[in-house]
Amino acid sequence: MDFEIEEMKSSDWDQVSLIYQEGIKTGDATFEKSIPSWDLWVSNHISGCNLVARSENRILGWAALSRTSHRKVYSGVAEASVYVMEKYQGKGIGTSLLRKLIELSENKEIWTLQAGIFPENKISIDLHKKCGFRVVGTREKIGKMHFIWRDVVLMERRSKIVGIDNSNGPAGI
Repeated sequence: MDFEIEEMKSSDWDQVSLIYQEGIKTGDATFEKSIPSWDLWVSNHISGCNLVARSENRILGWAALSRTSHRKVYSGVAEASVYVMEKYQGKGIGTSLLRKLIELSENKEIWTLQAGIFPENKISIDLHKKCGFRVVGTREKIGKMHFIWRDVVLMERRSKIVGIDNSNGPAGI
């Protein structure tokens, strides 16, 4: 399948929202219950790190980074999100989106990407592993959804470009 990875634009939001809604309906993609407005969504994500996979005029999937904290010490830590329309899963779209997101994050000197994934979402866990993420642990009963406590697998990817010195934390910090 031919597709291009491009920066997300406001004109993409209707299609991105449909993909996000599809993820919400699965019950295994996010704790979110509704789609925010474009303005609210973009204000909570890192500029230049919001991507779509496009085939002609159709959005097949999207990926984005959001800050985990506004504290300066965490300026190089971001949360990665990747969503692909169900009918296009297994075609390399998620991998392409996540790899491009990693590249963009390293250009912005982000040294850690993290993802919180429901353990039932094995496709997403495998995708993240394929792109260099590792399982850090499981946050048990971290949130309730539909009156049921849910666990989240915490995954992270440490950048090799930014100069991580594992003995003292990120270089220059």
